[in-house]
Amino acid sequence: MAKEKKKVSRRKFLIRGGLGTLGVLAIGTYVFRNTIRRQIAGMVDTAEAPYLGNTDSPLIWFEITKDNKVILYSPKVEMGQGIFTGLAQVAADELAISMDQIKVAHAPSASGNLDDFATGGSTSMSSLWQPLRELAATMREMIKAEAAQKLGVSVGSLSVKDGIISGGDKTITYAEAATNVVDWDIPDTPTLKDIKDYQFIGKPFSRVDLRDKVFGTPLFGMDATMPDMLYGAVVRPTVIGATYIDADTSKAENMPGVVKIVKEADFVGVVANSMLEAENAKNAIVVTWDIPKVWQTQDIEAMIEVGKGKPYVIQKEGSPKELLKEDEKLIVSEFKSPIGAHAQLEPNGALAFVEEDRATVMMSTQVVKITRNEIAKRLELDEEQVNIVPTFLGGGFGRRLHTPNGIQAAVLSRAVGKPVKCFLTRKEEFQNDTFRPPTHHVLKAKLNGKGLIEAIEHNVSSGDVAWGSPMLPSILETIMGADLGAWRGGMIQYGAIPNYRAISWRVKLPFATSWWRSLGLLANTFAIESFMDELAVKAGKDPVQFRLDQIQDDNRGYRLKEVIKAAADKAGWTNQIVAGRAMGFAASTDVNTPCAQVAEVSIVDDEIKVHKVTCAMDPGLVVNPDQVKAQCEGAIIMGMSASLFERMYVADGQLQPTIYGPYEMALMKHAPKEIDVVLLQNAEAPGGVGEPPLGPIGAAIANAVFRLTGQRLREMPLKLA
Repeated sequence: MAKEKKKVSRRKFLIRGGLGTLGVLAIGTYVFRNTIRRQIAGMVDTAEAPYLGNTDSPLIWFEITKDNKVILYSPKVEMGQGIFTGLAQVAADELAISMDQIKVAHAPSASGNLDDFATGGSTSMSSLWQPLRELAATMREMIKAEAAQKLGVSVGSLSVKDGIISGGDKTITYAEAATNVVDWDIPDTPTLKDIKDYQFIGKPFSRVDLRDKVFGTPLFGMDATMPDMLYGAVVRPTVIGATYIDADTSKAENMPGVVKIVKEADFVGVVANSMLEAENAKNAIVVTWDIPKVWQTQDIEAMIEVGKGKPYVIQKEGSPKELLKEDEKLIVSEFKSPIGAHAQLEPNGALAFVEEDRATVMMSTQVVKITRNEIAKRLELDEEQVNIVPTFLGGGFGRRLHTPNGIQAAVLSRAVGKPVKCFLTRKEEFQNDTFRPPTHHVLKAKLNGKGLIEAIEHNVSSGDVAWGSPMLPSILETIMGADLGAWRGGMIQYGAIPNYRAISWRVKLPFATSWWRSLGLLANTFAIESFMDELAVKAGKDPVQFRLDQIQDDNRGYRLKEVIKAAADKAGWTNQIVAGRAMGFAASTDVNTPCAQVAEVSIVDDEIKVHKVTCAMDPGLVVNPDQVKAQCEGAIIMGMSASLFERMYVADGQLQPTIYGPYEMALMKHAPKEIDVVLLQNAEAPGGVGEPPLGPIGAAIANAVFRLTGQRLREMPLKLA
């Protein structure tokens, strides 16, 4: 085992100190409640989350192999976003190795390389940009120090290229230098290379996981296997609010292949020799449920209404309340969005093997540490006795930011003393999702004599997104009140408007709602940017120039202006209908990444057809431009799908639909033939990429439809009257 020097860097000290201030803020919450809430909301809206895992030692991050290659163990999971490739580029540049020499693997929790946060929030690259370079540079210097000893030369005389260390006429590989080293000396962080000297950062490279995926190498949670593996199935509720009471398992106990029926205080499950036998036995179990109320869609819609629930002012400038009193100049509009499912391809599940004093769980999860801790608590084991082995994710989108299904697999395994693989069916996945909550928006504004906005207000009513998640401290909910996920993207970004405010109306829904890719960004931007288009029309202004005229002259405003101008220029923006097509414009800023989009739309057989989307985004320094463009393309199509097709509803207490097809989603025929992406880099470090491009697309499409038809579409999914 290597010796590690215990150090607390200034960066970590600041992080810990910053989190500690929440307690101080909590004391003052009730004295300065509204001011503190708005200050925190502003910080959350503009800040980029730091990395909160262990960065004390490179030894838990890197492994030198005998064939002179390096394995980077990533605490961030690969869920299709391409983070393994970007991290490989960052690490390879500071390690002074080639891209062919680096491999990236998930860090199992037993390694100690655990992220205290998660893989989500568009933070993987932005949070690891600095610490990963420091770790790689430190590892390089550690290997050089060992090489100097073995070669009998000074460290200063050594040079490194492609994992080969040279000193005079002597050379040694990384593998040779690292052989038989037990006690490593970890030096202070060396000076990092200048950006201009990097070989790989900023350039397109093929994905490091591409070959394995093309050839079908087992990578995902559903691919996981262990010797003597059995299969599990759990009876899950099909009705909103149902609580497990008891179960009659008499019929299931004697069915073919059944190894054991497992009854717990909160669930009942089956362990069998095959997946089919486990499912058949599960379906034979008769469960008694406590169902307090049978919900319908109209019940949910009645709850999600501005004016109901509890209001929280999250943003305020000037005197908007006084100015937005009802008179002939007041402009008021309403917008809505429905319940949305994650609908990721791979259902949730896990393969667990619980032995007497330890547990190993292979699964797709975005929250390795939280899942480990929850399983350890349920099994009454120490956290270090549970090893979560992350797999690739067959789609995440926030669905795997809480994975208690790992607990159920572990409990079933403990009951039989063998590995048990337990997954949700597609129907169970749809009915037990943690949904994107429905929203209702009321926007108010008044224009001045120059055709600019004098005052504007955004009210959003939504179910919770972030609160209740094990990812966030409960004290933050106490301080904020308003759910920070629900109002993401809901603030007014046009800072030159003299009077504005945003109000979040919090509603607690009877079914689980939580993180969904971009959180509230898609719905909030749809409402605000549709309203901005409406105001531009009333003011007789070009929608692009109307926005530019009301952006504050600061760094954030400058970056927003630049993406707006870039998108309009690249698309050849026009406010006119040309050959049966119209353009719609929208822009948003999310996790400090501004993004603007132009959607070119026509109406074909009374259906909305998107022909082209032009996207301009400024994510700061771009590590891999091809990956970032791919993220934009994927986010745009996912946003289109949610904006044009996707909707869950409630019928007799059940969330519906429960299969693909009835749950409409965008198909290949609906994808635009062109998605043109322009990347600006007006920040020195990488920013968020995965979620910001979802923001503008719904409003851009709706605004284009208005130009074509005169209809202002105010509810997603967008349908012509």
